Amino acid sequence: MKFCFQPNVKLNYGTKENTSNELCSSNTIIFWSVIFVILIMNNSENYIVPRIGLGTYNMNSHEAEEVSYAAIKHGYRHIDTAAVYKNEDGVGKALKRIFKDTNLKRSDVTITTKLWPGGLIKIDRIKNKEGTFKSVEKSLRNLDLDYVDLYLIHSPHAKNGRIEQWKALLELQEQGKTINIGVSNWGINHLKELVDEGLPLPSANQIELHPWSQKPELVTYLKDNNIDIIAYSSLVPLSNWRHKDGENSLKTEEMYKDGEDSQSPFKILSSKYQVSEAQILLRWALQLGYAILPKSIQIERMKNNFDLEFIIDKDDMKLLQELDRGASVTWEYGDPLAVP
Repeated sequence: MKFCFQPNVKLNYGTKENTSNELCSSNTIIFWSVIFVILIMNNSENYIVPRIGLGTYNMNSHEAEEVSYAAIKHGYRHIDTAAVYKNEDGVGKALKRIFKDTNLKRSDVTITTKLWPGGLIKIDRIKNKEGTFKSVEKSLRNLDLDYVDLYLIHSPHAKNGRIEQWKALLELQEQGKTINIGVSNWGINHLKELVDEGLPLPSANQIELHPWSQKPELVTYLKDNNIDIIAYSSLVPLSNWRHKDGENSLKTEEMYKDGEDSQSPFKILSSKYQVSEAQILLRWALQLGYAILPKSIQIERMKNNFDLEFIIDKDDMKLLQELDRGASVTWEYGDPLAVP
């Protein structure tokens, strides 16, 4: 006989949500494996957001509303959006429905949104302090919220304006517009600018992370400075990641072919653990302590992205560690970590 946990409430990694469990007979989940999952996921000393969140990039407002609503009902407790996604209003509508239809309160759901800093291209005006304040107010109106849980500077493209924007976020935090503040796509050189100015470091940094882009030096710096690591684009190695017209990136044809290879390590591990390749990639990140933001407008796939209660063994984690290829590929205009 094997034992498993059957949680009466879905595990919500990295949060204080209560779960009650009962021992049961099962052939699917080994008791001590689940114990290990619970232990590593509840080590939330530096966790700013729940470990599994819903990404909403490239969703329109209606999709963001419907998928966010379904995700929260399924057990997600973190929704990630951004001003530049133009779907904050959809997330806000989902929250209004959730609070009406369930017993969940505002404090039960973590909401992240982001300041678009400007500076990506010449005509993209860099936001000053006033522009930053206006942006957060617009986001709060769109979300129909009094505050967000995490407000990020979306990229380091503001260059000489980075310090002014960061000081503005510190003021917004003092005003209660956001509980935590952070950055996205910032490298060590960008973060050291804050240190040189005597300013507090961010609570979190949201960066592209997957076995093909592991960024060990940056990850070490973030961990050493107690900056929570939020991984996006976890599914880059999959052959169907951004392979439709208009879904541009720096991913090469060689990468797409490697993803299609029947002997790719992700396909082999998928077969070994009897889970999807996506679940392997997401589980890899969770076992390294990263928060993740899987995105899908397909409800069943969204649910599968949350159901990650298995363990990749030590040898297979080492195998995945050896697949690092270096730089990010998500941004078609170039790796934002390379911005001076």
